[in-house]
Amino acid sequence: MTIKPGDRLPEVTFRAMTDDGPQVRTTADVFSGRKVVLIAVPGAYTPTCTLNHVPGYVAHADAIKAKGVDAIVVTSVNDAFVMGAWEKSVGADGKLEFVADGNGDFAKAIGLVLDGTGFGLGLRSQRYSMIVEDGVMKALNVEDAPGKADTSGAEAMLGQL
Repeated sequence: MTIKPGDRLPEVTFRAMTDDGPQVRTTADVFSGRKVVLIAVPGAYTPTCTLNHVPGYVAHADAIKAKGVDAIVVTSVNDAFVMGAWEKSVGADGKLEFVADGNGDFAKAIGLVLDGTGFGLGLRSQRYSMIVEDGVMKALNVEDAPGKADTSGAEAMLGQL
């Protein structure tokens, strides 16, 4: 079942790259006591994710945070090493937080898995954005196709906040 507004996010373990290597970050670590814009992408370094979705959030990070958002968090079913390198390559270091959902546990738990096996990608996350306040999902914007970043893009999010 897909998560809906008012639902508390499930407790899972993410991994985030730090100067000391991958560090465990739980759902509580990422979302408790904060207003967070969470964006999920099917894969790091994939065209729509790298050329459109994440760069829009990098460009609009200050404007989004000016609307009372504590953090913009990016997740994908990739490992922490890939997410850390991708964060640097898109110029998001210090602007957005990247957390790896390496086994897809979060995507599965909220019902937003994308089956990319036909393209050799395995199970991934659907592309979406959401607003989370203190661990409770307030709004969800799921794209109807993985190659689009309109509904879940930064400009749409700015209009929602």
